[in-house]
Amino acid sequence: MRTAALHNLGCKVNYYETEAMRELLENAGYEIVDFHDKADVYVINTCTVTNIADRKSRQMLRRARKLNPDSVIVAAGCYVQNADRNGFANDDLSYVDIIIGNDEKTKLIRALDELFKSREEAVDGCVGDVRYVDGIDGSGAIEEMVVTGQKDRSRVFLKVEDGCDMFCTYCVIPYVRGRVRSSSPENIIKSIHNLEKTGCKEVVLNGIHLSSYGKDIGTNLLSLLRLVDSEVSNMRIRLGSLEMSYITKESALGMAELKSICPHFHLSLQSGCDTVLKRMGRRYDTEGFLEKIEILREYFKKPAFTTDIICGFPGETDEEFEKTREFVRKVGFFDVHVFPYSRRAGTRADRMEGQLPEAVKKERVRILMDDVAVLKKEYEDSLLGTEVHVLIEEKKSIDNVLASFGHSERYLEVYSNTAIEDEIISGCLKRDKFGKLWVQE
Repeated sequence: MRTAALHNLGCKVNYYETEAMRELLENAGYEIVDFHDKADVYVINTCTVTNIADRKSRQMLRRARKLNPDSVIVAAGCYVQNADRNGFANDDLSYVDIIIGNDEKTKLIRALDELFKSREEAVDGCVGDVRYVDGIDGSGAIEEMVVTGQKDRSRVFLKVEDGCDMFCTYCVIPYVRGRVRSSSPENIIKSIHNLEKTGCKEVVLNGIHLSSYGKDIGTNLLSLLRLVDSEVSNMRIRLGSLEMSYITKESALGMAELKSICPHFHLSLQSGCDTVLKRMGRRYDTEGFLEKIEILREYFKKPAFTTDIICGFPGETDEEFEKTREFVRKVGFFDVHVFPYSRRAGTRADRMEGQLPEAVKKERVRILMDDVAVLKKEYEDSLLGTEVHVLIEEKKSIDNVLASFGHSERYLEVYSNTAIEDEIISGCLKRDKFGKLWVQE
C-alpha cells in the first residue's frame, strides 16, 4: 500500500479541497500519514494571496522533497495556477512531479496513476512530469468535490461557491480562481447530510465570494440558507466572508428567522478610509458599510463582527491610516485579521505610485492589532453573565490542568473543565483568574 501526506496552505476553501483530495486518496487505497513522515506521495495545496503565501508554498514543496527524495511531489492550487498564468517565468518548479491547477483537483488519482505507470515504463530513468493546469474563465460549472467527513469532526468547512467577479485592484484571486461558479443546492444538502451522519455539529459555508452564491444558477445565498436550515436538526451553520451587497433588511430578517445560523458575521472591509477603498476598487464606502452593520444589529442580539484590513496600501498616508483606526473602533469589531499590503504581479495596485516601505506597513499592522486587542476584550466583557452555547473541539492545558476548549455561537473561544469533545454545552459565560473565558454549566 502506498502512503500519502497532505499539507494545506491558505483559505478555508483550500482546506475543504485538501480534505476532498484526502478522501480521493483514501478511496484509491492510499494510507494517509502525517506530512512530516516519510511518504510515497506528498500533496501540497498551495496559496498565492500574498508574496508570503508564495514563499510558504515553495518552502513546503522543497521540504516534501527533502523528506523523501524518491517521493512523488504534487503541487496543486492557486500558486501553481498563478505561476502557469505567468508562464512559470519566475518560478522553478522542476522538482515537482505533478502540477494540478484549480478546477483540476479531482484528477489527482488519474495524474498519480499516469506518473507511476510512466515510471514503470521509463527507459534510462527519463520520466516527464504530469500537468493538469487549464486556464479558468468561469464559463464552465464548478468542480464538485465531495467530502463525506473531515478529520476535525466537530466543525467542518463546506465549499459552496468558487470564483470572484470583483477584480479589486490588489487581488490576483479572480485570475487564479475564475468567475463565480456555484454548487447545486442538491449537492450541498447531500454533503451536509453526509457530515451530519459523522456527528458534525457545525458547518461553515465557504466560497471565494460567498455573497455571490447562486447568481450563475438562478438562486441566491438566502434561498440556500433557508433550504439548509430546513434540512438540519442538531447542527449550527456559520457563514464565511460576506460582502456588503448581500446585507439588506430582507436578508438580515431572513437569516434571523433561521434556527441554525450563528450570529457571527465576517464582513470584508479591507480599509476604513474612503479614499483608500476607492483606490482598492471596493464597491462601497464607510458610510454604506456602517449602515449594513446597523441592519444586522437590528435583527440579531449582540452579533459578533469580524473583518479583514490591509495596512499600507499604495499611497496610504498617515491620515488615511488614522481614519481606518477610527472606523474600526467606531464599528466595534470583535476581531480583525490584519495584513500588510502585498504586491501581486499583474494587478493594478502593483503599478500604482506610492508603494510603502515594508517597515511602515509592519508598524501599522502592529498598531492596528493593538487596537483590536482592546476591542476584542470589550466585546467579550459585554457578554459576561449571558448564556452561551459552546461547541467543544479540543483539549488544551491551563496551568497544567487539562481543559476542554471550543467556540460559542459568536465565535468566542471558551473552555470548560467538565465538557467532552464534539458536544455543544450551554452555560453562563465567565472569566477565570487567567483572563480566559469559561462556561459554568
